[in-house]
Amino acid sequence: MNEDERAELDRLVPGPARPELSADRHRLLRGHLMSEIRETNPARARRGRLGWVAVPALAGGLALALVLTNGGGDGTPAPQQQAQQQVQGGPQAPQQETTTLNAAPVGAVQLLTQAADSAAGKPDPKPGKNQFVYIDSLVAFAGTNLATGETKVDKPHRRQIWLSVDGSQWGVLKEEGLGAKGPKAGEAEAEAGKEGADKRPAPRTDGGLWLDPSKKPSLGAPTYNYLAALPTDPDALLKKIYAETKGQGRTPDQEAFVTIGDLLREQIAPPAVSAALYRAAAKIPGVTVVDDSVDAAGRHGVAVAHVDSGIRSEWIFDPKTHEFLGEREVVVGETGLGKPGEVVGHSAVQSRSITSQPGEEPARQNA
Repeated sequence: MNEDERAELDRLVPGPARPELSADRHRLLRGHLMSEIRETNPARARRGRLGWVAVPALAGGLALALVLTNGGGDGTPAPQQQAQQQVQGGPQAPQQETTTLNAAPVGAVQLLTQAADSAAGKPDPKPGKNQFVYIDSLVAFAGTNLATGETKVDKPHRRQIWLSVDGSQWGVLKEEGLGAKGPKAGEAEAEAGKEGADKRPAPRTDGGLWLDPSKKPSLGAPTYNYLAALPTDPDALLKKIYAETKGQGRTPDQEAFVTIGDLLREQIAPPAVSAALYRAAAKIPGVTVVDDSVDAAGRHGVAVAHVDSGIRSEWIFDPKTHEFLGEREVVVGETGLGKPGEVVGHSAVQSRSITSQPGEEPARQNA
């Protein structure tokens, strides 16, 4: 290419601005770009074969242009490639992908980043190995009458759970409507007499259920100590979540989102791990923002959400402090569970704390 041709190419395809941005700002802009792509051309976005995409009117008038892959989803060359063909008189070799975009729109990335910052600022409880994580919440989920086919959501009711910090001890679950269950008189002694058997506690008299010790903690059955050992790098953490939930759920992305949500709802983790979970969630494709959501306690907040099989799963945050409030599941498609817009499940975390005994109810603290 001679100098005249190069000048003509520069005139046809001016290079994008390259301002100095922080890593967090780059993540936000990449998320915003994906949001714009989905809104303007969802079919191409699904195929992931976009060429140059310009996003005007970002903060400070910044225009961002990123190359996803060479050419459009319909097989036509990208604008830059067309310009090169006009100048050079022939097609160019396909270019490799040069930028990986965060799949969550900027609003979700921003909210999850704020939630991560809030979590990171919490004090580390540093519980002892013989203590228990305590979560007090309200829950209400849908049940279907098999005779009539009617689906109805129960009224929110209290749920309390005590989980062994290191998994070595029996936990306790108290939930309205469950009732006490346990071995009958003499069964505990009989079980304890078996070789290698656990010494099972006698039935509780307070309506609580005994929860088995967690001898092999995992993402599906975590302990505080298990969570404390997780990676605090969001990329490494998300990779681990995808690997350990492979083959579970309908899609890997939804299973990763649900798994993180489960960890947030009924556990306590060191601040750095909690923050990493939020930052990892911001990297899951399909995460969006719901401007107004309501938890089981009636508290309004802003939520991040993921849709799968006609159900939108939401994590609700306090709009000012960005602390996790609870969850909500809403029908958005054909599911047989209800009409679009109907809530089929919700929860609200009332308090979290560390206790020394299972079943011990501490003074109420903020969630």
